Amino acid sequence: MNKQFAVLGLGSFGGHLVEEFHEIGAEVFAMDRNAELVDKYFDIATHVIHGDAQDEQLLVQAGIRNFDLVVVSFGENIEASILTTIILTDLGVKEIWVKASSLYHQKVLEKIGATRVIRPEKDMARRIAHRLASKHFIDYVELSEEHSMVEMKATQKITGKTIAALNVRNRFGCNIVGIYRNHDLIVAVSGEDRIEKDDVLIVIGENRKLHRFEKQGV
Repeated sequence: MNKQFAVLGLGSFGGHLVEEFHEIGAEVFAMDRNAELVDKYFDIATHVIHGDAQDEQLLVQAGIRNFDLVVVSFGENIEASILTTIILTDLGVKEIWVKASSLYHQKVLEKIGATRVIRPEKDMARRIAHRLASKHFIDYVELSEEHSMVEMKATQKITGKTIAALNVRNRFGCNIVGIYRNHDLIVAVSGEDRIEKDDVLIVIGENRKLHRFEKQGV
């Protein structure tokens, strides 16, 4: 069965989420107390209702417990996001992702049961900073506080070498998990795979080790 998602709050962040879920063909339920926003996403969300996410009875009637993941997207309203998260936790929702507006807000959400806290501005700023500060990083995706996945240009230094010859795991403590080549993605790379000109390596590991590989390995 495909995952079913719910987005509570159709502001800029929540609205874009609904649009992206729609684009990839995922089922998404949406709710907002702004009738104009409800009308805007009426033909985009799988189902959308007008209502306050702090209304526990309304959430129960909407079957919120049945969704695989619920996103609380109104991070600017700290009180509302906290109360909604508490309600969702009490109702036994499986996964609750909540947008936070500050570190303090994030800490509170983590304590009351949020599965994951999202800080879009901070996350995007970190992603951009890593990309701009690096000579070879094309993209940077944070997986946790300590680990990330990067897309890294293959330089002339490593072109023609095999994955085994690079010995990235033993030398730098990170792993090449894929290669973009001529618009195709090669996954499950083996030691015999050879790096070609213009390849883009997909590398995963601890942040400090990824940067060490970038400085010394490529």
